[in-house]
Amino acid sequence: MSERDVMEYDVITVGAGPAGLAFAIRLKQLKPDIRVCVIEKASTVGAHILSGAVIEPEPLNELLPEWGKNPPPICVPVTKDEFYWLRDKERAVKLPVVPPQMHNNGNFIVSLGALCAWLAPQAEALGVEIYPGFAAAEPLFNDAGAVCGVRIGDMGVAKDGSHKPGYTQGIDITAPITVLGEGARGHLSKQLIAKYALDKDSDPQTWSIGIKELWQLPPGRVEPGKVVHTLGWPADNATYGGGFVYHLDQDRVAIGYVTGLDYSDPLLSPFELFQQLKNHPSFKPLLDGGNVVSYGARAIVAGGWQSLPKCEMPGAILVGDAAGLLNVPKIKGTHQALRSGMLAAEHIAATNSAEGWDAKLRASAVAKELHKVRNIKPGFHKGLWLGLANAGWETLTAGLSPWTLKNHADWKQLEKIGQYEAPRRDFAERTLPPRDRLAAVYFAATEHDEDQPVHLQVLDTNICVTRCAEEYQNPCQRFCPAGVYEIVTEESGKRLQINAANCVHCKTCDIKDPYQIINWVTPEGGAGPNYQNL
Repeated sequence: MSERDVMEYDVITVGAGPAGLAFAIRLKQLKPDIRVCVIEKASTVGAHILSGAVIEPEPLNELLPEWGKNPPPICVPVTKDEFYWLRDKERAVKLPVVPPQMHNNGNFIVSLGALCAWLAPQAEALGVEIYPGFAAAEPLFNDAGAVCGVRIGDMGVAKDGSHKPGYTQGIDITAPITVLGEGARGHLSKQLIAKYALDKDSDPQTWSIGIKELWQLPPGRVEPGKVVHTLGWPADNATYGGGFVYHLDQDRVAIGYVTGLDYSDPLLSPFELFQQLKNHPSFKPLLDGGNVVSYGARAIVAGGWQSLPKCEMPGAILVGDAAGLLNVPKIKGTHQALRSGMLAAEHIAATNSAEGWDAKLRASAVAKELHKVRNIKPGFHKGLWLGLANAGWETLTAGLSPWTLKNHADWKQLEKIGQYEAPRRDFAERTLPPRDRLAAVYFAATEHDEDQPVHLQVLDTNICVTRCAEEYQNPCQRFCPAGVYEIVTEESGKRLQINAANCVHCKTCDIKDPYQIINWVTPEGGAGPNYQNL
């Protein structure tokens, strides 16, 4: 094996999301001569980025004060907020008051993917080097045990591990400081949090899954700037969930559904909840006759203050969703990601060290925002009505309760078949596209070379056809929004089939699998979804 090529920088940023790009821009603003590179596993910046997304503009105003003169391609000022309780498959009640955390006056509806694609040239203009298609496969360590960079995954490796004709060895990118902005359940972040026990003093991290579609509608239906949120049906009262419809420009709407991954029902399908939402009479007339433009799914970090790990380690720091900074009641993390990236840049510019970052983050407005709302999401663990009552209390008291509710690991919450009494779903007949997950994946435009090592590593597939089949009826077939996992029956018996080419990199399987035997690792750089304006 030949010696790997090495590229050296002063700082490496893993992930060209809002946190990583804000970090790189701010650092170059403060220290123009510092060598900064951003690596991104997607084929282009923004292709793997998915969010609602309604953003608070204040951090962007600070980072790029003139941004409004040349805004991102999708950037629609919010004009009105509406909030609905869906009582069942036919009825809805428009609430007279929108919860304070969901007031969006002064905010903007954007495509976060398009926003990041717009931020990238702003960074490059300052001298930041951005490398899309570079998948950080593993961290590198120096002799003292500190992170000293990342190794880019090899290209051209066949499924059996042999080298194909186009094989290219991955390079090592080294730097004294590595900034991890990989988003929720990042591949390297997961490993390093475990290696350095960064979560030993915090609650387990928790997540939701967000599934979203962009629709092109007939003229005249869209009200640009209108923001709609829902709670209630199609989720039962024991399941945390809610929908959103954001009216964009050019006769487009973004519609999606968020399901808390702390759900207990082994037969629940987040994909089905989303499709049911679309077919509710409140939204079906809006969508009927329109076309799906893009589809995708993403894990959403939801643990908040009590699940915040230590965000520094020797040679590296965590920012944005990799750290877990999303504000769940607001359903917003972009402003937190941008602000954390800027703060991290200011810290590194001043100290040239990862040391002290955790204390700086916890003393900042970013952490204070999480602390104020820390009890709202875990309050729903006891059901919708207690959750709403608790949310009202926490809002009235501005989070000054003398207690902090606990978070519990999502993978431990699934009940076994026979021990869980499934609720009456009262689902509607579905007529809107896509008809199933395989049809939906088409709109994610996901691409993987099928002759490469499977990037969804199941440590013991025997469990899948024995214990898991008996205890949970293989929930991976339901919680995956892309039809990756399939139990097939052959003459020799049942086996797990992994359709890895379908994967949209949402990480739900890595999070929700009740045996924690699924490990999501990076496929070849450039593989995965190619989201269009999600």
